[in-house]
Amino acid sequence: MGLLILLSFLVFMLLGIPVAITIGITSMIALWSGGINLLMVSQRMFAGTDSFALIAVPFFILAGDLLAKGKVSEKLVEFADSIFGFLKGGLSVVAVLAGMFFAAISGSGAATTAAVGSSLIPELKRKGYDEASSASLIASAGTIGVVIPPSVPMIIYAVIAEQSVARLFLNGFFPGLLMGLALVSIAIVQAVKRNYPTGRSPDLKNIAKTFVDAIWGLMTPVIILGGIFSGYFTPSEAAVVAVVYSMFVSLVIYRDMKLRDLYRVMVRSVTTMSVIMFIIATSAALSWVLANWGIPGQIAAAVLSLSTEPAVVLLLVTILILLAGIFIETASALIILTPVFLPLMNQLGVSLVHFGLIIVVGLAIGMITPPVAINLYVASSITGLSMEKITRAILPYMLGLVVVLLLIVYLPIIFPWLII
Repeated sequence: MGLLILLSFLVFMLLGIPVAITIGITSMIALWSGGINLLMVSQRMFAGTDSFALIAVPFFILAGDLLAKGKVSEKLVEFADSIFGFLKGGLSVVAVLAGMFFAAISGSGAATTAAVGSSLIPELKRKGYDEASSASLIASAGTIGVVIPPSVPMIIYAVIAEQSVARLFLNGFFPGLLMGLALVSIAIVQAVKRNYPTGRSPDLKNIAKTFVDAIWGLMTPVIILGGIFSGYFTPSEAAVVAVVYSMFVSLVIYRDMKLRDLYRVMVRSVTTMSVIMFIIATSAALSWVLANWGIPGQIAAAVLSLSTEPAVVLLLVTILILLAGIFIETASALIILTPVFLPLMNQLGVSLVHFGLIIVVGLAIGMITPPVAINLYVASSITGLSMEKITRAILPYMLGLVVVLLLIVYLPIIFPWLII
């Protein structure tokens, strides 16, 4: 019966029924068939959102929206261009680096794609870069937004798995840098193959000027992450500091936002957060239902019957995570899959921080794999290109990120000291 309920969930998702409704319907079916009081659903929904760490999520979303609306992303792009623009296809490299910079501010893949894409895509098009390839590269760089801290999915995972948010943040840098390095390498190969133009030679005066202009944006991750790792404030407090700092930069320093703009940004952030929190609540109910039916234990037993070798089991789990990312939105997949796989990871002796990195990066790749590919939709809306064109161009970057995911899976097994 438990596996039948899980199958019904997947069928609803494939039929295109919205995630929260799907989770709610599946939970109701499960509870009704099990003769459990339906009031338990609301109790589990409230319990799923009753966590102090989740306070950080809406504030990081708001901080990212504030900075994406203003000039911060534009200044970061100009600074990166002043250093790396001289390379052949230098703007492609700048796109990835700007994505990594903004990832350390927003914690959101879609926000990173929108901010960098709005600033760079017109310039890439003007200089003769392939538009579909450029859009797919920026969408791919957007996946780093949920890996390099602060990361909203890492906060959600930490709450579910009862792990330290600060420790997950600390370990998120290495995977994010690997993803950036892979995308830069592919972008340079594409630039040479397509004979993209080179930019102007580095000029120390221009680098210094763009650095001064971008310093307010560059200081954001320093303040947020420096405060967390030094112990001055918790991740939740850091999120509030990020909002206050973002408002100060937008309203006072760059003056690119008025109070009426601030209201619109807040409304948009609240709308986004409402959806995320409702998904978290309904997913918590479904996770409880699955646990009540013993599905995590059944899955663990089924996988271990195939192999007890951690390397093999992790490969199977990684494939399942990638498949889930194709059809299910990142936060939903994270909330549903984490309780299912945690017992298996505990039996194998896999570090839950290591598994957190695997599932976050694996689901991040889902942001560029249709049909549920939020970053591709954002890139499509910015460029006006069809999803089909961008999807065809995304393949090299997607394969590069999959290779990085496999490195994240196996390198800590070979070198355990990589997990701090």
